[in-house]
Amino acid sequence: MRAVLLERFGLDGLRETRDAPAAREPATGEVRVRMTAASLNYHDLATVLGMANPKMPLPQVPLSDGAGVVEAVGEGVTSLRPGQRVTTSFFPAWQAGAPGLAKLRQVTGETVPGAMQAQLVAPASAFVPAPEHLSDIEAATLPCAALTAWRAVVDEGQVRAGSRVLIQGTGGVSLFALQFAHMLGAETVVISSSDEKLALAESLGASHLINYKAQPRWGRAVREACGGEGVDMVVEVGGAGTLPESLNAVAIGAHISMIGVLTGVASMVPTAKIMAMNVTVRGITVGHREQFEAMNRAIALQGLRPVIGEVFGFAELGKALTTMQAATHTGKLCIDFDR
Repeated sequence: MRAVLLERFGLDGLRETRDAPAAREPATGEVRVRMTAASLNYHDLATVLGMANPKMPLPQVPLSDGAGVVEAVGEGVTSLRPGQRVTTSFFPAWQAGAPGLAKLRQVTGETVPGAMQAQLVAPASAFVPAPEHLSDIEAATLPCAALTAWRAVVDEGQVRAGSRVLIQGTGGVSLFALQFAHMLGAETVVISSSDEKLALAESLGASHLINYKAQPRWGRAVREACGGEGVDMVVEVGGAGTLPESLNAVAIGAHISMIGVLTGVASMVPTAKIMAMNVTVRGITVGHREQFEAMNRAIALQGLRPVIGEVFGFAELGKALTTMQAATHTGKLCIDFDR
């Protein structure tokens, strides 16, 4: 069977093989999926480099997000059928409810085998039916980036028509957050260092555009764009380096969904501002199956399509990860198994 194995940490530790053991027949409660596409997240790069889980057992099949077609189902499986198009789950054991250690211990592509293999056998509960209007490549972008954005904006941020939302950057999570917030009728502010990327955000419905290189004190600029009142919700992907300015941009009682740490993992936090503005800061680690299914229903009803950046062949995972590491791309980086 064709697969990619991470045999040691580092991009040079990836090895493509056509001699991986053939996928077994699914046991009770399991399904076997023929994988057709995958997409990359920053977590995948961190996993391959040994940053996400330095104690991860190797070798491992990488990548959390993939899509494919159910080939066979084990005894007792009624939720999926052969021929059905599905996607993987980032946290396959997190089906519903609040996060917990047992629910988050299994991570596809890290603690359980990932998407970069021709066939994947796993419990039926580890797969989610894909929206019918999406291609397999588009569907493969949903398990991590889209679900993270959905939980941040919809479930935790409680964004609704008329809400004001600040979205940092135009990465995978940020673009999905913009699409979801726009879908809900929110007024959105997008910040980026690139006018070209801001133009993309405008085409996706962004209400206000701010180049933070031109306006380093962008928190004040965001507040001014919102009539001096500030935003109700922030999609915070920068972390340590951007949180102080985010706090300058918020309205009283705002919610900040802490998603990324692209600008650092620790800093001096203006806790007095959090207290004075009655701000809620909530960490977001993807989401659970019930949220995934709700998101997919909304995506199907609205005909929403992910923004795809570059598509690579199966043998080009290393090149795709190098592109992600350079952080110059826009839209999701994907793998087409037929290339």
